[in-house]
Amino acid sequence: MRLTRMFSAVEATAHCDLPCGVYDPAQARIEAESVKGIQEKYQANDDPVFRTRAIMIKEQRAELVKHHLWVLWTDYFKPPHFEKYPQLHELFNKATKQAGAAGGKGSMDPAEGQKLLDYIAEIDKIFWETKAAA
Repeated sequence: MRLTRMFSAVEATAHCDLPCGVYDPAQARIEAESVKGIQEKYQANDDPVFRTRAIMIKEQRAELVKHHLWVLWTDYFKPPHFEKYPQLHELFNKATKQAGAAGGKGSMDPAEGQKLLDYIAEIDKIFWETKAAA
């Protein structure tokens, strides 16, 4: 009897694997602001060395945007969120593609950086709604 209790399974559920305070779309937004800012500085400067450096740094920042979005998508948001916000998967897909070759990494047009920021703003709104409901 005692051995049975010792090896019995206890089901535990948690919203996330760490305290929710570690997740925040602000991390992706800050990097996306850098992407857009670099795109603007690139457009305002004709120096080829500066432009080469700008491209390299912008691509690093865009990769960080994708990382921070993926962490939110895969670690923070859970099935109940996707049920309540059915557009969330598509929104994350669009945002990560916008951070990648479709926009942040693939373009020096600040309008593409703004599109990325707009997607992140939509994610941010949903994120804070889920935090308020928790």
